[in-house]
Amino acid sequence: MNDDPLDWLRSLEYLGMKFGLENMSRLVAALDHPERAFTSVHIAGTNGKGSVAAMVDAALRAAGTRAARYTSPHLERLEERFAIEGADVTTAALRESAATVRAAVTRMGREGPLFAPTFFECTTAVAFDLFRRRAVDVAVLEVGLGGRLDATNVVTPAVTAITSIDFDHQALLGGTLASIAGDKAGIIKPGVPVILGPLPPDAEEVVVAVAAARGARIVRAAGASRRLAHLRPALAGRHQRENVDVAVAILDAMRGTGIELSDAAIRTGIEQVEWPGRLEHLVAGHTEVLLDAAHNRAGARVLAAYLRDIRWTDAALVFGAMADKDSTGMLQELSTTVGAIVCTTAGSGRADTAERLAEIAAGIEGHPPIHVVPDPAGAFDVARALSGRVVIAGSIFLIGPLRGILR
Repeated sequence: MNDDPLDWLRSLEYLGMKFGLENMSRLVAALDHPERAFTSVHIAGTNGKGSVAAMVDAALRAAGTRAARYTSPHLERLEERFAIEGADVTTAALRESAATVRAAVTRMGREGPLFAPTFFECTTAVAFDLFRRRAVDVAVLEVGLGGRLDATNVVTPAVTAITSIDFDHQALLGGTLASIAGDKAGIIKPGVPVILGPLPPDAEEVVVAVAAARGARIVRAAGASRRLAHLRPALAGRHQRENVDVAVAILDAMRGTGIELSDAAIRTGIEQVEWPGRLEHLVAGHTEVLLDAAHNRAGARVLAAYLRDIRWTDAALVFGAMADKDSTGMLQELSTTVGAIVCTTAGSGRADTAERLAEIAAGIEGHPPIHVVPDPAGAFDVARALSGRVVIAGSIFLIGPLRGILR
């Protein structure tokens, strides 16, 4: 066994993912239930859940609460997934908790049938251990994928939320909005309020039925932020107004759990939050760069609207995506909104090739000039030679490494 617990943790990524709560339930029990050591907020959704988690965490901290945040995936470093009091955990702290989780996994493997939890299950257990060690008051937890069988769903939260429902991960969650909604509604707990962002009617119908069956009060977030006059959200894009409403509704519901939250603290959280890689502007020499983690059609639609709003329709798009994603849908949304497309291969074994993405782009009516550059750094160089404005999108496995280079 490798001596470094972090190398062990990263090695689990090659085993893939597996849905189900059996492994996770056994693992947290072996760790003496660290997830019960703090109050939790549990957030699901196709898009927006990370932004909402960041805003809720920022507001809780502004109110003086010792808050933590667990999100995925990371942009550049594994440590980014675990934030305590607004700062990524240290590598030393992460290594300590990873060692604790590895020891539990090893012990369980010796005591009974083969026990092989996944990377995300172990990473989630690491988060719970970290937060217990640091004695946090509240942890804001973002669902990894879906909800019902996600590793984070072993918690009994004070508040749950579903930010949005759209098509993504259909192979795992089903091919209809109703089936996707049913999976995400799996985070709803008996008697725990559930905050809803704007959902399609057929998806909302499913969520409402699950909430009713479990005795969970539904709070529709629309308009929740109106009382905060002249609010200036820090996160860019018209779509963030809906996320702000969800965040405010979550925070209002938290008041019923004994957490003291003034409107001033909520305003501070929303106006000062930082959430990199989401409509994030950078400057590289004479090139303006926009990074966005749009990785499904709904996210690409939002990005396209933003580009039109800021009049960046002459920008060159560096695009890379995973092979299991709806690249056709994403490129249909973006191709008529940019001046050129540079297709590349994102840094993941699951990535689609630059050549395949170029074939997809070429089949879209009215597409701009298309370039094929498999190396992401080279793709960026080609893009900035084409335009003084470059957009990088399609996968977090593309924008993360390029963000590191650009910074």
